[in-house]
Amino acid sequence: FLLFHIMALSYYIFPFYCFLLIIISTNSLAKTTFHPKTVFLAVKKDPISLQHISEIQQRTPLVPLKLSIHLAGDSVWVDCEKGYSSSSYKAARCKSSQCKLASTTQCGDCLVGLVERGPGCNKDACYNTIENPLVQILTRGEIAQDVLTIKSINGSFVGPVATIPNYIFSCAGSYVTQDLGKDVKGTIGFGHQSAVSLPVQLASAFKFTRKFAFCLSSSTERNGIIFIGNSLNYLLYSGFDASRDLIYTPILTSPYDVVRDKKISEYYIKVSSISINGKNVPINKTLLSLEKQGGTSISTGLPYTMLASSIYKAVTQAFVNEMPKEVRSVPPVEPFSTCFNSRDIGMSRLGFNAPEIIIGLHKKNVHWTITGANSLVKVNEDVVCLAFVERLTRDWGEAIIIGTYQMQDNLVEFDISRRRIGFSNSLFFHQTMCSNQNYT
Repeated sequence: FLLFHIMALSYYIFPFYCFLLIIISTNSLAKTTFHPKTVFLAVKKDPISLQHISEIQQRTPLVPLKLSIHLAGDSVWVDCEKGYSSSSYKAARCKSSQCKLASTTQCGDCLVGLVERGPGCNKDACYNTIENPLVQILTRGEIAQDVLTIKSINGSFVGPVATIPNYIFSCAGSYVTQDLGKDVKGTIGFGHQSAVSLPVQLASAFKFTRKFAFCLSSSTERNGIIFIGNSLNYLLYSGFDASRDLIYTPILTSPYDVVRDKKISEYYIKVSSISINGKNVPINKTLLSLEKQGGTSISTGLPYTMLASSIYKAVTQAFVNEMPKEVRSVPPVEPFSTCFNSRDIGMSRLGFNAPEIIIGLHKKNVHWTITGANSLVKVNEDVVCLAFVERLTRDWGEAIIIGTYQMQDNLVEFDISRRRIGFSNSLFFHQTMCSNQNYT
């Protein structure tokens, strides 16, 4: 009789136990298979370095890391020399699939220069070339995998945290973080020629489009945002969809980098002309050609747009000519050479009252307009300066490098899949800005 009761009880309990096990397993699986359509990074402007800094969570247990945004970077790299502790760290072994994804054949034992075995210093590991764009350090980083998490977007609100358990990144020595900013431990690479840059890896992991958009804040107190993924619109707090004003220009084919033995991950575009208040600025068109070792790139390493000497002189002269006669010029303030008395310049919803700078792109009637908020910068109470700098020596490289000040409070979309970049005009036209959103 007792045996009968035990068997009967088992008959009812066993299916319930199986059901409970399925529920638990499904919930555990959901934590690793959540596929968001869009994720994002909050971005803060550092008041000293003027770099745009974000934070990711990495490792086991998770650790928040401040990293500098590097548009042309091939990967995420972090300082592994000081305090890297993680139970889920795995160095990539020579000839592994991770090394192939990172397009490297560099292999060896502890080539980063660290003394103690551990993250960044392993036997038979592979390495890629990493860069500090501020001080032009190029060195080796040990390729590895670890847990990484990132916040998702659900409509107009922050969604669940998404996890990649085996995110590929690079380990570097502490010296590579030089000048990146206080407590900044590395960089986040967004390069389009690399299979291990952040947007490309996230697209592969979450099955969304290889696309991201910068909305950099002009404020050092309030965050901007980087959208990554299938955003069909970019909603700011006001309800304005910043994508509706985007004009697109192609991403040009990158030159070959003999140092890295691969194509450069810089974002190159065609600039065909520059005009100020509708008047064309005379420019040597050879300098605008990428094929003739000139051209234009976009950089997050430079706070201000840099122009080759002849272009800089032509632009500054044309800008001064278009300023109202009552605006007085004042002595230059480094790094700028063209400065004005701030009391002579009025303000509007577009920032300083200044001549419009119109950047002509790849074809007629496709252009990007720069207004006073992005063309003039206040350096002290009495002085504002034209926010462009001269590239004094140019033995190689682009004639125009677009810096972050000119992109602030504009939406700039990088569509890697369709090989195009979209520019909005200043969000001030719509009485909003990049810090005016719900997510950060």
